[in-house]
Amino acid sequence: MQFQNLYEPLSSDSNLRTPDFSLHLIMKIIPLSEGAFTVGKSKKFIPFDIEKDELQKREPGSLLVEVQPFAVITSEDILVLDTGLGFENNGVLQIHQNLINAGIDPSKVTKVLMSHLHKDHSGGLSKLNNSTGKRELAFANAKYYIQKQELEFAFEKSFPSYITEELECLKNNPQVILLEGNGVIDGYIKYEMTGAHCPYHQVFWIVDNGEKVFFGGDVAPQLQQMKSRFVAKYDYDGKKCMELRKQWWQQGQEEKWSFLFYHDIRTPIFAN
Repeated sequence: MQFQNLYEPLSSDSNLRTPDFSLHLIMKIIPLSEGAFTVGKSKKFIPFDIEKDELQKREPGSLLVEVQPFAVITSEDILVLDTGLGFENNGVLQIHQNLINAGIDPSKVTKVLMSHLHKDHSGGLSKLNNSTGKRELAFANAKYYIQKQELEFAFEKSFPSYITEELECLKNNPQVILLEGNGVIDGYIKYEMTGAHCPYHQVFWIVDNGEKVFFGGDVAPQLQQMKSRFVAKYDYDGKKCMELRKQWWQQGQEEKWSFLFYHDIRTPIFAN
């Protein structure tokens, strides 16, 4: 798999439409935080209260992370970027409640962009229908955009990184768009299959009315990781992750991107 030509500046991509500045619209970005968690070798996400719990008492070697999908309202769509852990309260998905709290009807979401299908990113993409006993897509009127090879790999790899029973409803579903490689959705959402964190991970740029929003999923999960050089053991290709972060950070500063960080406790959004 070759990647050396995938990261040209967005302004040079002839497939991206020219923004219509006459609309005078600005994208609205809403973090949909599900809270802080520790996660260790067991890959269990254990809730962590940053105000009360003591870091010293967490599992040795575990990570402290936020789980934080995003809603992005553009001139054309209501987007959801990754879907959280899938926790429910009184039968309501947490990501649905977070959207409602932000004034967004979940049924109005038009696109769900999935960086990958690890359980902390995909838990809220489906929901159990108690009447049928089957899981169905949580966003009934949205198109889901997923790398085809990532879906296949999820069923090959399975537990504990992937919860396949939550993903079964993605198969042969007309709402699911299975992407292959790199491309552009509806003229303004660019996606690239980077691998690096897992073999078929993808990232997104949303380019609307002169703004550029970048979502790097778990290749670029936290602000501090963009500013330091290190290789993480939990990544499929940690060295590649490190190099991509360096490249995106430099390019984002030059092109004034807004970065969205899925696992950052303090800085969900960083705007240049």
